[in-house]
Amino acid sequence: MADSGPPAVSAENAFAAHLFEDLPARYDRLTEVLSLGQNARWRRELVRHITRMKPRRILDAATGTAGVAIALARATGAEVVGVDISEPMLEAGRKRVEAAGLDRRIRLQRARAEQLPFPAASFDAVTFTYLLRYVADPAATLRELARVLRPAGGMAGLDFYVPSNALWRMSWRLYTRALMPGAGFVLGGNPWWRAGRFLGPNIEAFYRRWPPDRLFEAWREAGMVDVEDQVMSLGGGLVMWGQKEHA
Repeated sequence: MADSGPPAVSAENAFAAHLFEDLPARYDRLTEVLSLGQNARWRRELVRHITRMKPRRILDAATGTAGVAIALARATGAEVVGVDISEPMLEAGRKRVEAAGLDRRIRLQRARAEQLPFPAASFDAVTFTYLLRYVADPAATLRELARVLRPAGGMAGLDFYVPSNALWRMSWRLYTRALMPGAGFVLGGNPWWRAGRFLGPNIEAFYRRWPPDRLFEAWREAGMVDVEDQVMSLGGGLVMWGQKEHA
């Protein structure tokens, strides 16, 4: 698929871009603080499942400020292409990549995960983080991500989750509805307060529509096999991974 310029924007894309447009300057530090230090653990688990595939070329969708792309490049020695719809996030990512000395191995560009500007089977591995809640059709997005993955290649995704244990779920709701927005405002001002208020209800609404069983089915319908998941941090995060079926 040829690159046809700036990506078309859906309502979900536009909302996500607006939500995050004021966050890049302090995004990585605040993400770690507001996730109580768990985001780094979740990313390491994601990277671990890709590293064992020994990929030479990786696509990192919803790359944001390139934190996962940098971790993948360091862990695998692969060439990494990161895509995101937010140009401010990508610009912050380019600065991080250059500071890490990885600008020859990591390339960042603006693109939608739902309509990737790459030929079929052009990557050995695909990763995505905090993506499916911001697209109109998660199943179609998974099919598009799998399209650019070579047969037998690996794919892994990461997102927030909702604890299944009733006590932990009550604590999670208190944190996401009150403590996280408040802490976001203190540390990052109005943009982080808005993002903090949005996240809890958005995460719960997504899993009401897309519970794990439905997500597993969407992965399988996209051509992925041996799909597994790992609930992280008492239910705060969810990592999923699988392998594209052989041709």
